[in-house]
Amino acid sequence: MADITIYIGNQNYSSWSLRAWLMLKQTGAGFESVVIPLYAPGSKEKILDHSPSGKVPALRHGDVTVWDSLAVGEYLAEAFPQARLWPTAPAARACARSVSAEMHAGFANLRRHLPMNLRRKPAPRSLTPEVEADITRIAALWRECRRRFGGGEPFLFGGFGIADAMYAPVVSRLRTYAVPIDRDTAAYCDAIERHPPYREWCEAAKVEPMVVADFEV
Repeated sequence: MADITIYIGNQNYSSWSLRAWLMLKQTGAGFESVVIPLYAPGSKEKILDHSPSGKVPALRHGDVTVWDSLAVGEYLAEAFPQARLWPTAPAARACARSVSAEMHAGFANLRRHLPMNLRRKPAPRSLTPEVEADITRIAALWRECRRRFGGGEPFLFGGFGIADAMYAPVVSRLRTYAVPIDRDTAAYCDAIERHPPYREWCEAAKVEPMVVADFEV
């Protein structure tokens, strides 16, 4: 058994699981992924066997258990410093932490109205003013991070890191619901979609048998 195990929900729907999994993948460490289907009989009890919050993702590394996506990222950044999950420059690192925390705590309207569904055939959905405001703010964040700290590379702070993992599910939502976006936003979406671990996750999601009706909007 691998020394590192990550417990995740349905790959098609669980955006928080995707975030933590991408962070772990970026370390280059070997690990085992265990999918616990969400909203199924007994799922809560199964999750509680591995996560004290009763939610996924949860990371087990030896005797250490970490739950919550952003906490997983912080732990991995300390455990695998060579992966450079946070930028090395203090100003860039402070910004990366800020935008990651903003995603962690905010944009509830977008997340609720446009649930992640990687199998859904791309098609528009009408957007509320609140969702449009979330998208405008996110696009501005991406543009500013890449301008100030991207160094001409495709991701927010140069190489792929925690901040990119935090926003990867937003990319899926913009594509799934055919949201009109500007050229800069589209360029960042393209970069995330070309990232091999993201593609690996998406391919696994597409062959999952589980369907959660509430997310099939």
